[in-house]
Amino acid sequence: MDTVKFIPKEIIGIIHMQPPDFDLNKIKFATDESTFEKAVALYENGKVTQVEDGIRSYSAVVLGTKHYRVSVEARRYDYGHCTCYLGQNDTLCKHMVALAIYVVQDGKLLSEEDKKQVHNPNCSGQLGILGDKELSEVKKIITSALGYIKPYRGPSRIWFAYQNSLEEGCNRLSAVVTDLPVNIVSAQILVGLLLRLDQKLQTGGVDDSNGTVGGFIEEVVNVLKDYARLDPECIKAFTKLNSRETCFGWEKPLLVLVNK
Repeated sequence: MDTVKFIPKEIIGIIHMQPPDFDLNKIKFATDESTFEKAVALYENGKVTQVEDGIRSYSAVVLGTKHYRVSVEARRYDYGHCTCYLGQNDTLCKHMVALAIYVVQDGKLLSEEDKKQVHNPNCSGQLGILGDKELSEVKKIITSALGYIKPYRGPSRIWFAYQNSLEEGCNRLSAVVTDLPVNIVSAQILVGLLLRLDQKLQTGGVDDSNGTVGGFIEEVVNVLKDYARLDPECIKAFTKLNSRETCFGWEKPLLVLVNK
């Protein structure tokens, strides 16, 4: 196993940094898989050096093909600059993300769970139940994630940022779905989630031109089909879809299972 290389704080001159407005979850859910993995590699191999705490910002030298001077703002890790090609073209790069990871981790090791990204919902395949506390936490996380799937009312120049928000919301929801144990309560939660997303698409002003939300809905339907196979009692949760007309008929394969 390779030894993780970290630059001692005595060398880089950092003792304590002011905490940023973002956290590791924000970085994980809002960064594409390739960029995040490369940033983690930079961080774990001690390539983030000379970190300095500025006024609501952070700067560093990140070692790569060259020595890149990097900065990110405390309010948003994707607001900043890097002297690499992408950074000079106002594109979020692995060097900026690596610095952001350093800031939230304060140089500490990343666990395997920290590094795990989920971009698509999957069935856990595990039968089980959620305790009351776990169930309450799941509902809170879902409500929070749905906040990223919001109406589009801005000018065209912010459309890409808006689409990124939809992707982040679906990534956060994907992580929740993938961790759920298979049982009728989980099935009811997922059916309720799909109906809330459907309402956002039909009357909530969500611009899903890229198909991000619609694709997520289809994938969750497949998760529910797996639920039905593993625990037929879950099919009872699908009866809530009777007499419902969704935006693109995603309920039909679930109702087929009800009517068998």
